[in-house]
Amino acid sequence: MTNSNAISRITWPRSSFVGFDRIWNELDTALTNSVDNTNVFPRHNIVKIDESSFEIELALAGYDQDDLSVELEEGMLVISGEKEDDSVEYLHKGISTKKFRRTFRLAEHVVVSGAKFVNGLLAISLVQEVPEEKKPQTIDIK
Repeated sequence: MTNSNAISRITWPRSSFVGFDRIWNELDTALTNSVDNTNVFPRHNIVKIDESSFEIELALAGYDQDDLSVELEEGMLVISGEKEDDSVEYLHKGISTKKFRRTFRLAEHVVVSGAKFVNGLLAISLVQEVPEEKKPQTIDIK
């Protein structure tokens, strides 16, 4: 018998790591959400542009630019949206414009370089900017 939540019950070897509680909690939350499908709206793509550039695309048909917010909070990219549809009476509503909050943990040295909203697609550009002192260095042998 297979349980769809089985992966969320993995016992991580926490006793071997000290001071990493926040990371373990994030991994556990990410695994649980991916198994439970609780974090699937809005649908998104993560596109690799080149070795140091990426783009997160979110499908947001029905939203206006003013309905959306993109913020950076302590290494977390937070995208939220809320659309007021009080003035419209729908006979059928198949395009969701529900309130949402979607978060993405950014790696160290990843910065948001811009965002654009075109034809219902929000694209957030990310660049990994590793400082020179952190890049691999070649040491001359004498």
